[in-house]
Amino acid sequence: MTNSLRVRLIDDDDDLRMAQRQMLDIAGIEIEDFPDARSALTGLDRDYRGIVLTDVRMPGMDGIQLFRHIHAMDPDLPVILLTGHADVDMAVSALHAGAYDFLTKPIAGDVLTASLRRALATRALVLENRRLRQVGDDAALAHPQLMGDSPAMVHLRDALTRVSEAQSDALIIGPSGAGKSLVARAIHRQGPRRSKAFVTLDCTNTTDTGLEAMLLGQQPALGARHPRSAGLLEKAHRGILCLEDVTVLPQAAQIRLLNLIEAGEYWPAGTAAPRPLDIQIIATANHDDPAAFHQGLYYRLSRAVLRVPPLSERMQDIPALFRSFLQTAADRLSRGVPPLTDLVMARLSAHPWPGNLRELQAFAEHHILGLTPNTTQEPQDRPPLPDMVAAYEAELIRDALRECQGHATEAMSRLGLPRKTFYDKLTRHGIRPADFRT
Repeated sequence: MTNSLRVRLIDDDDDLRMAQRQMLDIAGIEIEDFPDARSALTGLDRDYRGIVLTDVRMPGMDGIQLFRHIHAMDPDLPVILLTGHADVDMAVSALHAGAYDFLTKPIAGDVLTASLRRALATRALVLENRRLRQVGDDAALAHPQLMGDSPAMVHLRDALTRVSEAQSDALIIGPSGAGKSLVARAIHRQGPRRSKAFVTLDCTNTTDTGLEAMLLGQQPALGARHPRSAGLLEKAHRGILCLEDVTVLPQAAQIRLLNLIEAGEYWPAGTAAPRPLDIQIIATANHDDPAAFHQGLYYRLSRAVLRVPPLSERMQDIPALFRSFLQTAADRLSRGVPPLTDLVMARLSAHPWPGNLRELQAFAEHHILGLTPNTTQEPQDRPPLPDMVAAYEAELIRDALRECQGHATEAMSRLGLPRKTFYDKLTRHGIRPADFRT
């Protein structure tokens, strides 16, 4: 998508502007150039498919005034300022006000193209996120793994919404495979930062020595032709940085991480000045154990704690989840959805699902491919037949209550059960009709 975007170049020096245009044409970057800021505003709006590269000192409207005009119209449209050394303080001030970058003249071609390509990639992401919202916020935000009417999931979705709206830092805890990363991405999709980047740091693959370079970027070796690489803080600015499995980071790395994100600014590798840092931190962990954290980092992350329940605590959600996984697998594999046999339904209700969502997804694919329902379970681990029958009976009762929106009389009529028998079964299975009322 980046290749279809362009750079709007503004410079009142005709010779310099033409030289820059030729250099960028050779680099494969599409350019449209203007001799002054006023003419460059023509056709520039929130839907502009590109970025702006402008000189600072120009007659009439200068580059700083142009940036302010553009930023008021669309703060997500990257503006890069070309400055002389005398204008650096002015450019730094604009950077803190929201300018994407500033570069001092004379500028090397590879440095200029690298900065432009990063800005183009940022703009491409913004436009794509806007397109997704236009085709339907509900479709973009919905996530089938987070569906369910169990009390635990209703509470989780409510907490997720409040965290996303408040742009609060958060710690998401839960067992492996329960969907912690899905919750983190849902916070991003539903919050004000959804048009910005969602950047992930896998802490299990991070070393003490490598953390600094991952966060701040890397400056190429002296004489190298490759431009510097942007760090995760630069990529996540105004967006979200997700720290996966944060408790595996050593204490020293946690302290350094805390210092960087609390400073309010950072110094990217290879740059001439610090940059402001506006970031929302979301971390995931298998447990909420303060002993596994540096104290300051724990207090920062635990401003909001979201607990993702295992499937064993939301058994009533499993049939709907399984049907969703079946349809997804069928679409991907270009197969029809086979009928759900009594044996499959009994397994859904009786199996403890220690692998959580991942295990349930794998079972759905086995079913689509026509493999035996017990492929993922050793025979000696299968529950006794009476337990499977009881679990299947409980699920049929839940289905009836779900369809009848918790009306017990209508549900017992659908099931063909006398009142006393129906209520005896509710007590035996721990089912409350009130949990199914809308």
